[in-house]
Amino acid sequence: MSIAEYKRLIEQEIQLHNFGKEPASLYEPIRYLMNIGGKRMRPLLVLLGYSLFKKSVKQAVPYAVAVEAFHNFTLMHDDIMDNAPLRRGNVTVHEKWNVNTAILSGDVMLVKVYDMFLSLKPEALKPVLKAFNTCAAEVCEGQQWDMEFETMNQVTVEQYIHMIRQKTAVLLGFSLEMGGMLAGASKTDCKALREFGINIGIGFQLMDDLLDAYADPKKFGKQVGGDIIANKKTFLLITALERANKQQHIELQQWLQTKKFNKQAKVKAVKQIFNELQIPELTEDKIKHYFDKGFKQLEKVGGNKTAKKVLKAFTEELIARQS
Repeated sequence: MSIAEYKRLIEQEIQLHNFGKEPASLYEPIRYLMNIGGKRMRPLLVLLGYSLFKKSVKQAVPYAVAVEAFHNFTLMHDDIMDNAPLRRGNVTVHEKWNVNTAILSGDVMLVKVYDMFLSLKPEALKPVLKAFNTCAAEVCEGQQWDMEFETMNQVTVEQYIHMIRQKTAVLLGFSLEMGGMLAGASKTDCKALREFGINIGIGFQLMDDLLDAYADPKKFGKQVGGDIIANKKTFLLITALERANKQQHIELQQWLQTKKFNKQAKVKAVKQIFNELQIPELTEDKIKHYFDKGFKQLEKVGGNKTAKKVLKAFTEELIARQS
């Protein structure tokens, strides 16, 4: 099967889930968020991981969608915490409805994820849920670290990489690992798949950091410069603070401490310092480091060689994206 066919199966499965009926205001936000698109990277990785060891992926599709539902649950709550106005070019749930509804809809969404896993075969249910729970807890830990970084005077690159590993990358690793688990792959292959996913996940988050500041607004689907406006301690800002000369450091600190400012002026000024310090180029180097590290893990994975080429090509296509 092609990636397009995998996507069709995923979308078809999503449409089968009503998630709930009454009160409509609780469940409509779930359907809204699940249906406004997205790259469907995580469910695709489940199916691609599964395809390495099984020819037909249809049995894995419901669980791939469970992973997508969990991912969207985290987005619904993250958008509240970040006070984000847009998601995938659409109004966020808490803006379209209200914060309390978004909190409750996210809560019940997580409950529905567990419901979706309950149809697993008994021998698969416990190991999959154990791996999922470990991953889900790490995602929450990563989000908490992200919020704590906002009030910390200094965050190191190492601390930041650890945070994005938990918040973003482990779910990609779990997606591939679960695909292997469901297909009966060995523990060695499942571990290599997980490590492949984690490393490319770190690379993707670093790429998102870069795109947040430098992407084409028409393609990005989110507010460009949002991280700069919000003083998010991304790889770009942390590295800039570490490398800045005295004058650049003073200017960065002024922008970080100023409460009232013109958003466009702040983004322009901070990006100018980033450019002077070659932060985009340094970020691209770090992205490449993690992608290369990930592909070395993929080389260790057995399974169908053709399916492996499809997985690698899919990943490389995502690496080349500009939005």
